[in-house]
Order: sequence, then C-alpha cells, then structure tokens
Amino acid sequence: MGQKRVALVAAGITKFGKRKATFRDLIAEAGKATFDSNKNISPKDVKAFIISTVYPERSAFQGHPAPLAAEWCGVRPTEFHERVENQCGSGTSAIRTAYAAIMSGLTDLVMVVGVEKVMVPSHKEIFLNAMAGSDREWESCFGVTPPPLFAMVAQAHMQKFGTTEEQLALVSVKNHNHSKTNPYAHHQKGATLEQVMTSRLIAAPLKLFDCSTNTDGAAGVIVALEERAKSLTDKPVYILGTAQINDGYPWVAYPKDWSTWPSLRFAAQKAYEMAGIGPKDVDVAEVHDCFTISEIIEYEELGFCKKGEGGRFVEDGQSDYGGEVVVNPSGGLIACGHPFGATGVRQAWEAYIQLRDEAGTRQVKGAEIFLGHNLSGLGEHHILIYGRS
Repeated sequence: MGQKRVALVAAGITKFGKRKATFRDLIAEAGKATFDSNKNISPKDVKAFIISTVYPERSAFQGHPAPLAAEWCGVRPTEFHERVENQCGSGTSAIRTAYAAIMSGLTDLVMVVGVEKVMVPSHKEIFLNAMAGSDREWESCFGVTPPPLFAMVAQAHMQKFGTTEEQLALVSVKNHNHSKTNPYAHHQKGATLEQVMTSRLIAAPLKLFDCSTNTDGAAGVIVALEERAKSLTDKPVYILGTAQINDGYPWVAYPKDWSTWPSLRFAAQKAYEMAGIGPKDVDVAEVHDCFTISEIIEYEELGFCKKGEGGRFVEDGQSDYGGEVVVNPSGGLIACGHPFGATGVRQAWEAYIQLRDEAGTRQVKGAEIFLGHNLSGLGEHHILIYGRS
C-alpha cells in the first residue's frame, strides 16, 4: 500500500467586504458555498469540523465558536470539533490540523471554515485587535501596530537592496488589477501607479494602497483521505507539502536585519522537500501581502528570485501572468481583503479552483502546482503546497 495522501474535495467562499452579515451569517454562507461546490457531500457526511477565527470575542462578542459554527453549517461532529487560532496564519494552520488528523487515522474527512467579522461600527477596534496579537507587555503596550513595523521592514530592504517606492507600488497595482476578475474580492476597480503613489501616507514609506484591506468574510474547504476523495470527485486537489515555523515571537527578538527572513526560507525548503519540487515548479502562489514589502521579500525567501531582487522581479512582470509565477491572482490580502481567520482557507479555495481549471478569466493556464503562504510575524510562517496529482 502506498503512502497516504490528503486532498481538497470541496471549497466555497463568501463575498468579502464591509458586510451587514453577522458572524454566524458569514459562517452559514461559507458552509453552503462549500457544500454547493460538491453535490456528493452533505452535512451529514462531516464528522470532524474545524473553525479558524481570530477575534470573535472582541469583534463579534462570541466565544466558543467551534460548536456554533458546526451548527450553522448543519454539521453534528461525532469525531472531533475544535477552533484553531494562529493570528493571520490561522486558516493555513487549520487546514494543516485537518491534514494531520487525517494522516493520523483519527478521521478520513474534515470540514474547515475560516471566518472573521471585523468591520464593526467603530473601525478603530481593528487596531486594538491587532495590538492584542503581539506581545502585550513588551510591544503592544507601547502602541505598536503592524503598519509601522512593516514600514521599518521596507526601510531596511530599501536601504540594503535599493528597492524603490515605485516597486512597492507595483505590487499593489498588480494585485488590484487581478482582483477585477475576482467577483468575491473586496476591491474590484483596479488601481494605477499614480493612485497608489499618491494615496495617503500611513507609515513611511507605506501608503494606504501599500496596506492590506480589513474586511468581513469567510471561506470553507473539505479535505479527505485519498481513497475517500476519489469517491467524492474526479478532480481532487492534493496537499503535496507543508511546513510551519515559529522562530521567535517578539519582533524585537528577531534578527536585526529585518530585510531578510531566514525562517521563511527554512520553512519553504521543508515544504518543497516534502512535496518533491523546487520553487521553479510553482505555477501560481497566494502569498501573505499584508503590505507590499511583504510580497517582495516573499518572492526572495520562497526562491522565486535571488535575494535583493524582489523589487525588480515585480517591476519586470515576473510575478504576473506571462511571468515566472503568477502571484496573488485573487488580488491577495491587499485587494481581495484580509479577514484574518479566513485568509488561509480563502487561499485553499483559490488553489482548488485554479488546479481544477475553474478560475474563469483569472485562470493560470496549465497550472499544476500551487503554493499558499501566510505569516503571523517575521519569524512565524505557514505554508501549504497543492497539486493536481
């Protein structure tokens, strides 16, 4: 008997945006979309359930979300149900947890739903939430939030490698233009270089359009052991490799050169080795563009280009259609939006439709290998690699 494998057999998503839908509305919407994507699976078939969500206690005043989410998806788990929270990497971590449960023999099919309701009446709550995700006694108590932290990352990369503000802006232009073909994206109007460069300054050199978009949204996937997957669909999307690393939680404890992320490079190497591929084999990727500088550094540490050449990589169109690898065809966190707990699951949904040739006008032709990446800090990275076979 060959080695066990796990595959995606269903995937669904809600519209991302400033939604009137409640926390449970979003869960129900994503659950229905997931089941609608594969009529061979019904709620009664799901005995194991995972919810990925970060701030429901603060932004939805809802604790104990796993049984609630299962209830609103019509699922009555009899094997296990749980919540996974790992800040921005929660969705990817949740799918990895489902993968591990199946590989261990605990179950042979798991439903994963990622959800976040963050566009509450006071938008300022989002920044308080973000502060809760960092070290309270050493960082967030001083008012530190992600924009100034990643601004320092950008300054370091610009100083060391000559990366320009225009190259940062081109990441945003690309991702906003990609989102025009994604009907579920928060933004769908595209963007010009002038719009990005003249947008409001947030934390130098990062401008408004250099930053990911806070949004409400949810997504779901169902993963299954290969034997069961083949009975449910003729086009399963396999998990080929995965890796996760936490190489330091406080930002101040990370190596002083923030322009280089050795932890991501290490995680990528592990995932590539497990999948039996190299970076040049990746056809399409959804990476964690929480800020434009993040995507540029991720090109480098994931091995898509040499270190220090990320700015030139996007400038030369190598991360777009017709280039070396199509990065963030959905629009990414910048344009599709970043509902924290749903982002990694949304990336899996993109993998599902891309590797089944169901992505419509944004389909990457001939795509065989898909890489999904999230970070929860400079030293904390989560990777899943998907393939057709």
